[in-house]
Amino acid sequence: MELGITTFADAYPIDGVPTPHGVRLRQVLEEVELAERVGLDVYGIGEHHRADFAASAPTVVLAAAAARTEKIRLTSAVTVLSSADPVRVWQEFTTLDLISRGRAEVMAGRGSFIESFPLFGYDLEDYDDLFAEKLDLLVELTREEKVTWSGRFRPALHEQGVFPRPERTLPVWVAVGGTPQSIVRAAQYGLPVALAIIGGQPAQFGPLAQLHRHALKEAGHTPEQAPLAVHMHGYVAPTAEQAVEEYYPSYAQAMTQLGRERGWGAMTRNTFNNLRGRGGSLVLGTPEQVAEKIVDAHRLLGIQRFMLHISVGTLPHEQVLRAIELLGTQVAPLVKAELGG
Repeated sequence: MELGITTFADAYPIDGVPTPHGVRLRQVLEEVELAERVGLDVYGIGEHHRADFAASAPTVVLAAAAARTEKIRLTSAVTVLSSADPVRVWQEFTTLDLISRGRAEVMAGRGSFIESFPLFGYDLEDYDDLFAEKLDLLVELTREEKVTWSGRFRPALHEQGVFPRPERTLPVWVAVGGTPQSIVRAAQYGLPVALAIIGGQPAQFGPLAQLHRHALKEAGHTPEQAPLAVHMHGYVAPTAEQAVEEYYPSYAQAMTQLGRERGWGAMTRNTFNNLRGRGGSLVLGTPEQVAEKIVDAHRLLGIQRFMLHISVGTLPHEQVLRAIELLGTQVAPLVKAELGG
């Protein structure tokens, strides 16, 4: 099973001091370099268009990371396809793929933040229809060099060549937050799925994992061709107490702010403690505890990739680097030993 890291390049203030976007982006590049050095398989950067996140153009950051690395796969996490032009997304990621010698991936999603819709002139009333149509075009671009296609939201294409062409089939994943229709849509195209598990219990996502495998077979595809991944919040430290005390402040800050925006209410220490329990969605603790939760997720859901999202809020950079190092040098060997390689 593959192990990796995701980030949104969070730029929340630390101790009341704003985090400059340039500083945060340079830190992300250091994270990618370290992730490769400690043997992790993939690094993903999410797209956001607001002041508390620094990466509105993940492909640019990933291209910079490609120049600093040789092996680690580089993916968006996610590309907000609903408010993007699939042709331009294709061109950017095929260019990244060529620069990185075949290490680029697209993770397309509808996006849980809505800032990009008014920014690029889209109506939220078309939220789902936009994604469905644009995913259809993106998949067509992966399959055909000259594309004939038409839809509601974008000018039609007739025998249009779109370049550059990659040297292999560009991997396209679909990020899903919990909607069965999204699972079925991805499976109909034969696409792999990344489940975002950021609350509740991973066991609750078992039916979605089963639905993906069933829908793949119904559409004439195989689960081996379209793997399943999960994205979960978490942190690794030498002791469980240290993990809790270091992670909670930034996590509570970010989740409380989002909770106020979305009606969840504030993140409390009691809620946090429930989430970090054995069956909860926070993958937090010592290397042994984190490995245990990753193995649990694999056995519950049948995943082939696990992505740990460390920086929820802006953790001090040295803490993030230490957690990445522990994930690669201590957690990964434990997971591989438990799962047989």
